[in-house]
Amino acid sequence: MEKKTLGILGIVLIVAGIAGLVLISGNSPYTNRWIGHSGMMGDGMMGDMDRTFIEQMIPHHEDAVLMADLALQKAEHEELKQLAADIKTAQNREISDMRSWYKSWYGTEVPQNSMGMGRGMMSEDADIERLKNASPFDKEFIEQMIPHHQMAVMMAQMMLQASDRDEIRTLAQNIITSQSREITQMREWHKQWYP
Repeated sequence: MEKKTLGILGIVLIVAGIAGLVLISGNSPYTNRWIGHSGMMGDGMMGDMDRTFIEQMIPHHEDAVLMADLALQKAEHEELKQLAADIKTAQNREISDMRSWYKSWYGTEVPQNSMGMGRGMMSEDADIERLKNASPFDKEFIEQMIPHHQMAVMMAQMMLQASDRDEIRTLAQNIITSQSREITQMREWHKQWYP
């Protein structure tokens, strides 16, 4: 019962956090998708938190890998290319781990039609198209990846409290640590490169 209460509290905090991020970084098209999807996220989270977390985090990570692939091709700054390579490596490994856990714990593959965090009102294709055509590319990448990472960090923070599984809690802590560090780095680059 206490875990369920923590889960419900976590959902409320996520929705409040999303609203706060929208106010803080409302100029990012990525934040628009959170608004449309936040209700569905809460609905799904009422059941098995670990299951829903995996079903939502995998497509979220896949979006980041797609963005990182573009950065490896198009980024102007070598530092950003290195960050993209690091994101791709870490998140592909985490996707693989989550798929393996899901199969082991639930006896089935992760559903392909999962609505990942943020897949709501706007299609991810619109953001990817905008990124492909952005000039300067690096600026758009940073402005999309920061809120993307912020969403993952919020979900991971909730899972530290909500999950009973060591694997999920370790993954959540790794996401919080690495993506918070990357957010800080991207903010610094944004200030330096686009004053």
